[in-house]
Amino acid sequence: MTHKTKGIVLRTIKYGETSLVVTIFTELFGVQTYMVNGVRSTKKSAAKANYFQPAAVLDLIVYHSENKPMHRIKEFSWAFLYDNVLTDVIKNSIASFMVELLQKCLKQPEANTDLFNFCEEALQQLDNCNKKVAANFPLFFALHLTHFFGFRMADNYTTEDCFLDLQEGGFINHQPLHQYFIDGEKATLTSQLLKVMQPYELEEFNLNHAIRRQLLLHYQDYYALHISEFGQMKTLMVLHEVL
Repeated sequence: MTHKTKGIVLRTIKYGETSLVVTIFTELFGVQTYMVNGVRSTKKSAAKANYFQPAAVLDLIVYHSENKPMHRIKEFSWAFLYDNVLTDVIKNSIASFMVELLQKCLKQPEANTDLFNFCEEALQQLDNCNKKVAANFPLFFALHLTHFFGFRMADNYTTEDCFLDLQEGGFINHQPLHQYFIDGEKATLTSQLLKVMQPYELEEFNLNHAIRRQLLLHYQDYYALHISEFGQMKTLMVLHEVL
């Protein structure tokens, strides 16, 4: 039986001489794996492989069976054609970070329409935003993605409650006994970033490279504390270089 759904490409692996194995976060079925045959056999068919770049947003008609670990795609086309994300080095690196973070969080193949809509809109806004907003976009996405997985940080910062305890996910009035906390300027900035509802507001933040890098490393720690086997993000090092 076929189904029509949108999908965000998360990962693509070459299989054999002509095929791809593609992991896609779909609107209808959550994260799924698809075998795509014959997209690398000739120059003409190889152009079809471009559809399956990570972060691509596609309209799909797929075959789906609950009992199968891998499915097939009947038809695919662009749902949204980027102007910058797939070609601009900086925006592509940011999108790759977003996709890796999302993939590390998606443990079960369950539909989550609200999460899908958030990710689709975030990628479209990244494509259209200016350089200053783009530089701060990974911080926005990392903080707000947590909401959909049940461990969003509590924005209860005050002048007294000014230590962000990463194990507990909220601000407290003393330095924790463990090492996983944020304090000082970075805690204040995190509280301010939690209040950002739309990416264009990121233009108000004048952050340097070092602060962004330190915040992203802290946020990686936060995810690792709350998602089992999260590990280290491969795209984070690339992001530090291009930003």
